[in-house]
Amino acid sequence: MSTTKGVKMFASDSRYYQLGTYSVTLQNGQTVTATRLPLPPTRPVALVGYYTVQQNDRLDTIAARYLNDATLFWQLCDANNSPSATALIARPIVGIPRGGNS
Repeated sequence: MSTTKGVKMFASDSRYYQLGTYSVTLQNGQTVTATRLPLPPTRPVALVGYYTVQQNDRLDTIAARYLNDATLFWQLCDANNSPSATALIARPIVGIPRGGNS
């Protein structure tokens, strides 16, 4: 499990679990721990369909509905080549990947 000073940062099923951490010193001299970012998929993700985003939709609820797990919202981001959930939910259509590929 990723840890920082003995504190568990991510569950073993998290996409960040094996990415590791590094230290960053802020301008005020404080040192903080940061998590490395995952690389984008190297091959296209197969989509099974598309969802038209409605007002007040959230990516976690879309993931819960179509991937059967709200915490897999990041798979929607990866499948749609989106850097963040906020950027993706602002789009009119979200591609839905095959479910549960964690």
